[in-house]
Amino acid sequence: MQLGFVSAILPDLGLEEVLEFASRQGFDTVEVMCWPKGKAERRYAGVTHIDVNELDDAEVERIQGLMQKYGVSISGLGYYPNPLVADEKEASVYLEHIKKVISASARLGIGRMNTFIGREPSRSLKDNWALFDERWPEIIRHAEREGVKVGIENCPMLFTSDEWPGGKNLAVSPVIWREMFSRIPSDHFGLNYDPSHLVWQMMDPAWPLLEFKDKLFHVHAKDVRIDRDKLRQVGILATPLEYHTPKLPGLGEVNWTHFFANLTEARYSGPVCIEVEDRAYEGSLEDRKRALVQSGRFLRNFVS
Repeated sequence: MQLGFVSAILPDLGLEEVLEFASRQGFDTVEVMCWPKGKAERRYAGVTHIDVNELDDAEVERIQGLMQKYGVSISGLGYYPNPLVADEKEASVYLEHIKKVISASARLGIGRMNTFIGREPSRSLKDNWALFDERWPEIIRHAEREGVKVGIENCPMLFTSDEWPGGKNLAVSPVIWREMFSRIPSDHFGLNYDPSHLVWQMMDPAWPLLEFKDKLFHVHAKDVRIDRDKLRQVGILATPLEYHTPKLPGLGEVNWTHFFANLTEARYSGPVCIEVEDRAYEGSLEDRKRALVQSGRFLRNFVS
């Protein structure tokens, strides 16, 4: 496995500074964010360390040169919108940019792109499957043509009232993953697996790894703390941020020993990228860098 981090937590730095920091701290890889330039729609979104709209031959050469200079690979290109939004015009913007990021991953020789399936939160599961069947097959055909694996993160995107009641990402559970992969049976369609999102949904994050071992394209390392006292008061039907908090690996409820035992049993040998969303470490750039260093030190117990 290769230990790295998600570049979204370092929006203040340019790509070279991100890779230089990764190299200095002994990281192997970085998942690089590729949002279109402009205003962010939510926290951790809108970060552009590679602008795929400006990716000419000179920029490709520059980026590949930076990876070689610092000895740090790019684990995948990341862009996480909601491509199943009901508004077709809005969805088309997201779908086209996903395709551009896939093509950029191919051009840079990376071969991975990570994103969300999306979901229209006000519609039923059945209606969302209709949107999925309409929009996603062409994306995966494009990925197949480009030779790029698309990893879907399993975050429900169900945190605030505007994402209620269904959330903005369909790919939240093993039942949904089975359905996704039966509808689009492609070797280029898999998971960017984050154990923390299963924990707050009251599921075992290690158990699915063996069943979905052939679909594990990329892994996010993030932990979560559940406030049991608050949960007893509001219940699981409350807005999830009312009872859970994202934390650094080792500071929450993920059993990392069990998780990595199953990950190695699944013969996973890809990237494991720290995703920092812990507000206790967001006071400054130095705090966010410290979060990555601390998380890396903890995860080196499992990734060598």
